[in-house]
Amino acid sequence: MGINIRIAERMSPDPTEEELDYFRRMGIEAASIWTTQDRATLEYMTSIKKRLAAWNIELWNIGVLDLHCDPDMVLGLEGFSEKVEQYKEYLRILGRAGIGYTTYAHMANIKMPQYYQTGLGEVRGLPTREFDLQKARNLPLSHGRKYSEQEVWRTMIEFIREVVPVAEEAGVRIGLHPDDPPLAGLGGVGRVARSYAHCEQLIDLADSDFFGLCLCVGSWAAGGETMGADVYETIDLFGREGKLFKVHFRNVDSSLPVFRETLVDDGYIDMSRVMQALKDVEFDGAILPDHVPGGGAEAAYTIGYMRALRKQVCGL
Repeated sequence: MGINIRIAERMSPDPTEEELDYFRRMGIEAASIWTTQDRATLEYMTSIKKRLAAWNIELWNIGVLDLHCDPDMVLGLEGFSEKVEQYKEYLRILGRAGIGYTTYAHMANIKMPQYYQTGLGEVRGLPTREFDLQKARNLPLSHGRKYSEQEVWRTMIEFIREVVPVAEEAGVRIGLHPDDPPLAGLGGVGRVARSYAHCEQLIDLADSDFFGLCLCVGSWAAGGETMGADVYETIDLFGREGKLFKVHFRNVDSSLPVFRETLVDDGYIDMSRVMQALKDVEFDGAILPDHVPGGGAEAAYTIGYMRALRKQVCGL
């Protein structure tokens, strides 16, 4: 075992030569691609993996937008069984393509922006997402009626029981993304990955080397004391168990009830301590920017900051 912290970034499903060259110039070592189910074929996965390898870029994961935070699966709607079967086949294809990781989140309304951005703030002159719990409490139900935490627990447990054996057979690790933001409920839908205790319970239930955590530093930081363990403790606890697979390296200005997403060096989390915690547990996985205010130049700034921290803390 040893430290192998890959600097990663999102990549479009059909990257241009300019985008690939950007990865090379920025020193980005791994790519995370999101595409649609109709595109996520074995032929596509193997071809894009081969293409990236020619540029010395590791294909860290290919996510399927159709199956990520899908309301049918989260809410146990009529399409639950069909979507779970589709997810199993997706895992099998990932395995056959030699892609060993994917991220999963169990939030029914994440694709409905009004439930995640209650206002626009500003950081260093850049527009950014702001979340205000009081405003969120006045939002209408996102799916017609209330879905209790118990209902969402049931679908999450069923999902784990169905897909983890397939993930093990395929050799694909699943990283559970914590709820964003980590509330008991949002838009009338209960939340089940909203604290250290919740994530630990789900990971213990899976009882598999192939089910762990995708730690979103910003989401976790937004929860503050309600998480039961801070970001640094969480890295230590899950990292020493070998259950930390990927890290969204981002920051926020404060915890709930009101927070804004910030540039990586401008929030209340000490990202140098995050990198040190990753070093201490000999993290072997990918770290990447997420929700970067501004986008283009600011994303490149984030990559440079991550590389500098890795060099300073880990000597890599």
